[in-house]
Amino acid sequence: MRLCARYLVRERTSSGRALDPVGHFHLSNGARVERLNWLGDISAKGLQQSAGIMVNYLYRLDDIEANHEAYRGEGRVAVSSAIRTLARAG
Repeated sequence: MRLCARYLVRERTSSGRALDPVGHFHLSNGARVERLNWLGDISAKGLQQSAGIMVNYLYRLDDIEANHEAYRGEGRVAVSSAIRTLARAG
């Protein structure tokens, strides 16, 4: 879970986008990375692509514009405190 959080928060393409394309979509639209769900997707595809981990993105109306601008302008990913703690651990 810690490595997944780091991947979602830190890993980037050469152009500075989030490496995860689904994450890039949600972050570009002003969401924040809210929660990781262990075995949230136990389909064959989910297990193969993400070891069954599913991510919840939260769209909070009052924060959407600021989150979008921070990501697009500075590359800053909006995250919940739980994800921030996981990404820093270890």
